[in-house]
Amino acid sequence: MITAGLICAALAAVLHVYIFTMESLTWTSARTRATFGTTAQEAETTKLLAFNQGFYNLFLAIVSGIGIVGVALGHDAVGAALIFAGVGSMALAAVVLLVSSPDKARAALTQGTFPVIAIVLLVLGLLS
Repeated sequence: MITAGLICAALAAVLHVYIFTMESLTWTSARTRATFGTTAQEAETTKLLAFNQGFYNLFLAIVSGIGIVGVALGHDAVGAALIFAGVGSMALAAVVLLVSSPDKARAALTQGTFPVIAIVLLVLGLLS
């Protein structure tokens, strides 16, 4: 269970690095604008906000990644705490997106599925 949870946490981290890339590096590109449903003008106006938000996603991925390494090196308590902080924040951000913008349910599910699965698997693995 723990290995499967670590894999899901890693997948969540990779997804959030991708989100960082879109928000902080390619926000005004046609492909990213299509993904987020923004016009060129909206993207230009919100570029600095997206840049900042992208780094939040990157930092959540980094915290989760450090936690995965911690567990892999046998530091289960510290590693698990970091993983839960990272993927827990990702999962809660997905809930906020779903509640605040129900029309973005697909994005919320994409953002939140791996973190929730990671949490469940890690809890089950650590309790057994």
